[in-house]
Amino acid sequence: MEHLKSFLLNRYKDQEGVISLISYHNTTPFPSHTDAYDLLVVVVAEHEHISRSLFHYIKEDYRIQERWISPVDLELWLFNGDNRNIIYWILQGEILLDQSTYLESLRHRLLEFPDLLKEQKLLMEFSLFLNKFIQSKEYLAEGHFLDAYSNILEALHHWARIVIIEEDNYPELTVWRQVRLINPGVYKLYEELTLSSETIRQRVELVILACEFSVMSKMKSCCKLLLRILEERTTPWRIDEIQSHVDLQHLRVNVSLLLNKLVKKSLVREVAVSLDDTFSELELRYTS
Repeated sequence: MEHLKSFLLNRYKDQEGVISLISYHNTTPFPSHTDAYDLLVVVVAEHEHISRSLFHYIKEDYRIQERWISPVDLELWLFNGDNRNIIYWILQGEILLDQSTYLESLRHRLLEFPDLLKEQKLLMEFSLFLNKFIQSKEYLAEGHFLDAYSNILEALHHWARIVIIEEDNYPELTVWRQVRLINPGVYKLYEELTLSSETIRQRVELVILACEFSVMSKMKSCCKLLLRILEERTTPWRIDEIQSHVDLQHLRVNVSLLLNKLVKKSLVREVAVSLDDTFSELELRYTS
């Protein structure tokens, strides 16, 4: 393995555009963190030098997955959670090459869990939770119990991630192992949903009720970033202005859904603004 790492370092250390190189050797019987490959290699390079983003090959009897990514896209992965392994790779992988200490700085940033990143992840998970929670309630009302079950199970996963983030931890792939230690109550609810002898309808109703009282009370804290953005100015915001805000524009967040709920909870004010002198059309804007 050391010979292989030296080979990779020599291959890329003088290659134009390459910023950093990190490797992760998975020795477990079920290497899920590397998509079942023996070695994962992440090459961080300037965007114009990336012609292909993914390579699979064999060298020295090791099956290798090599991923190329730009710093911009890497940051998006971290914020959006599109690839939940990325944080694990950065924190647990071995840095083989690091121009200007880019990866080392990024690793320190992640370990410190800065407030903005925490707020962004809480907002994103709450948005995903809210979407699945509402869908489950709709399916339950319509008698589609299996669809209601699958959606509330996903909502419960997002609730678990919220609990983990609130404790200044990053959600792993095995979130229930983490939650069992952090919040046994949420873990017990997961067991009730998946293992109870009650009917599917009864199990879904139980979790929905728990979500109504427990998670919805977290709306203000989970939406702290959105509320803070609205406080940045005294004049009401248009929806497109909010969505394009620098702290939100790259997040997978349903801002419209969140604003609707925040208005109903009186945490945000909705203002109707006339678009012409006839007052025939009023645009909804938002303020704190």
